[in-house]
Amino acid sequence: MYRLSAIACVVCVASFAAAQEEIKTLEALGERLFFDENLSANRTQSCATCHDPEYGFADPRGMASIGDDGESLGDRNAPTASYAAFIPAFHRGDDGVWLGGQFWDGRAPKLEDQAGGPPLNPIEMGMTDAAAVVARLNEDPVYQQAFSDLFEAEVLEDVSAGYTAMTAALAAFERTEVFAPFDSKYDRFLRGEATLTSEEELGRVLFFSEQFTNCNLCHQVGTSAMDPRETFTNHEFHNIGIPENTALRAMNGVAPGTVDAGLAANPAVQDDPMQLGKFRTPTLRNVAVTGPYMHNGVFEDLRTVVLFYNRFNTRSEARQINPETGERFGSPAVPQTLAVKELTHGPALDDRRVDAIVAFLKTLTDARYEHLLEE
Repeated sequence: MYRLSAIACVVCVASFAAAQEEIKTLEALGERLFFDENLSANRTQSCATCHDPEYGFADPRGMASIGDDGESLGDRNAPTASYAAFIPAFHRGDDGVWLGGQFWDGRAPKLEDQAGGPPLNPIEMGMTDAAAVVARLNEDPVYQQAFSDLFEAEVLEDVSAGYTAMTAALAAFERTEVFAPFDSKYDRFLRGEATLTSEEELGRVLFFSEQFTNCNLCHQVGTSAMDPRETFTNHEFHNIGIPENTALRAMNGVAPGTVDAGLAANPAVQDDPMQLGKFRTPTLRNVAVTGPYMHNGVFEDLRTVVLFYNRFNTRSEARQINPETGERFGSPAVPQTLAVKELTHGPALDDRRVDAIVAFLKTLTDARYEHLLEE
């Protein structure tokens, strides 16, 4: 099994001179690649930089991630890579609804496709092309031997084959138990190994109750509320009225008012205006330790997120105030495709129920990150 402790993660970064014979599996090769800063233009950034294994495989450094050049700043928050292996390939369901795929807009059909994106993104790892990445792999005799052993002998002599092999190894690592241990308090509760507090249990009941909330409408993929492999997302795309993150755009230079097209920008969707401003529903696994939240990192605190949803169900003016800014929640960036029916379902929540839902969401934190709940 691949279980990374805090010490092990440091070792991963520091042990690239390890003997070649240590890389015996595709997963082990993927692990080494995941932590290799040499695969970025300035040799300063790895996959783990923006998907930190000590913080739920998300980026705790801010609303968006800084690029390998130390200056570039994206316009979206880096989503957690934990449990990403359970996201289905991007496709259209029998009901015509788009779902699955990696990234916020699903543009990478599979995990392998996602793994190949950041190295070539100019504001992320910044490599010029696939040939430059494969050249970096060829610099390292450990990689030369490992790729030869695990793929065809001359795989790194062909740019396309070499790059595809690299993404296959990264995806193999991301499919290991390191990313999806299913060992949170909630999982232990399902196995009879832990007891929820009264507040957590109230939150659980509210979460799965369509009478009081409809959280599970978008954040449940299984048919049972007791599914032991629930990843707390239905993988669909919705516009939930996220306001523009003006603070982020003041830093990254994106012009105020620029609309992030979301799903409509996915090449497979072909600019469908009905998909404008929709983003893939993220997993709630480790949600309490993977802020900032929403596709643009506009909210810092998990309770703020619950209050944001609640704003659509309440007539209270006080509930329209974002506690992080002291001002009203911003208007939806794309009002024309807002999921009004889903957002206005159910009664308004009082503070006790808001806190209960937050308490339940905290129980979805993997055991290795539970210490972060106290920080």
